[in-house]
Amino acid sequence: MIDKLEFFMALARERHFGRAAEECGISQPTLSAAIRQLEDQLGVVLVQRGSRFQGLTPEGQRVLEWARRIVGDSRTMREEMRATRHGLAGHIRIAAIPTALAMVHKITEPFQAKHPAVTFEVSSRNSLQVLGLLENFEIDAGITYLDNEPLGRVTSVPLYAERYHLVTVEGAPLADREAVTWREAADLRLCLLTPDMQNRRIINQHMAEAGVSITATLESNSMIVLLSHINTGKWASIMPRNVAESYGFARGIRIIPIVEPEAQHLVGLVATYREPYTPLVSALLHEARRMAESDMF
Repeated sequence: MIDKLEFFMALARERHFGRAAEECGISQPTLSAAIRQLEDQLGVVLVQRGSRFQGLTPEGQRVLEWARRIVGDSRTMREEMRATRHGLAGHIRIAAIPTALAMVHKITEPFQAKHPAVTFEVSSRNSLQVLGLLENFEIDAGITYLDNEPLGRVTSVPLYAERYHLVTVEGAPLADREAVTWREAADLRLCLLTPDMQNRRIINQHMAEAGVSITATLESNSMIVLLSHINTGKWASIMPRNVAESYGFARGIRIIPIVEPEAQHLVGLVATYREPYTPLVSALLHEARRMAESDMF
């Protein structure tokens, strides 16, 4: 039944029989037959069918919750038995918000040094995507904001506080200041992350608290794009200091604290709440806690 539940999860995720079959590496008729067999075994209709996939029935939604638990437990069991025989090995998938990407190496490098048989895949996602990927078992852990928007049922490890700075070039407006206000920053030609990013929503929130609104003249979901435009001298941006420093800025860049208020938001590692965790996720959470306690961030 485990394989049928995995097929069902893929269908719920893709919402299309053809794409789900392709993801599972099987033909569409094989997928359809497996879903029918699962319905027969459970005695309920799981999928609303027409000429195409139309969604899950209420029973299908409930079975999806069970499928996630059962498949997750099955994967945990297999990984634990493999670790018992061969030691910690495998592949860890991490999705991180753009402003945290420059910090991921502080986890992956020491972890991989301790466990050479473990490999990593790191992708950039917004905070909502991080939570969705966790729920669907498409990643093992995420790095996202912990204290600004609801997280749902996850285990979290606080890593560092994100503080906001005006990033501009020498000679530009406000570049000679030791601090600027949110209201002052709003008057500049800004390049910012796109509105689907929680960092942008945080910036909009603090601008609104200062009584102003902003219209970015350039938006991107990539910090590299923002940094390259700042380097032209034609744009300024608002971003955490650690991001501005981590990408090896050219000389002549100014990173100025933004005050009134001097805001900060907590960023941390998150994993789907479950007991027991897979050996890989358990080790990753342990390492993240150790590093956070030792102020390595």
